[in-house]
Amino acid sequence: MVKAPVAGRIKTRLAREIGTAQATRFARQAAAALFGRLGRDPRWQTIIAITPDPAVANPIWPIRMARQRQGPGDLGQRMQRLFAIPARGPLVIIGTDIPGITPQQVAKAFHLLGSRDAVFGPAADGGYWLIGLRRRPCLLQPFSQVRWSGPEALGDTLRNLAGHSIACLATLVDVDSAAAYRACAQAFGRRVLPLQ
Repeated sequence: MVKAPVAGRIKTRLAREIGTAQATRFARQAAAALFGRLGRDPRWQTIIAITPDPAVANPIWPIRMARQRQGPGDLGQRMQRLFAIPARGPLVIIGTDIPGITPQQVAKAFHLLGSRDAVFGPAADGGYWLIGLRRRPCLLQPFSQVRWSGPEALGDTLRNLAGHSIACLATLVDVDSAAAYRACAQAFGRRVLPLQ
């Protein structure tokens, strides 16, 4: 899932600390790097789910990758809609603003969904950078009354999945603060982040 990298409308919490131009540049470069790392892997099909919907036609997206509109609603409604798209097998959704995501982690998520109902990649801020659902024999509904963009998001979602088998991957850092931005700049350098 990706939000069109429009200055002033993306990474607004980060922009308050490092400036709008720098935060927008980060969003663009982090998404492009992620598409490069994951988009051509033959083990899965990558679909870019874009918001707002008109941005699906923007030429900034990789030409050879399928695109999907996220549609209206809050984050949970948009993710539920993506999980409901008719397709075979499990589905994994990730965000584009966590530079630490690797193909190995995504492959592990799909592997875990062979024996679990859901898999999460927890984020250090209390949210999650990955959610995967098996989708068979029925599609789970884990997003009711989740407090998004706060430290309760993962806990709320897990409560909605009580009684189901869950697996978790490594905890990664979501870049929403200047401190997280600087830490990722040190870890990943110019490959992902614009350094000053």
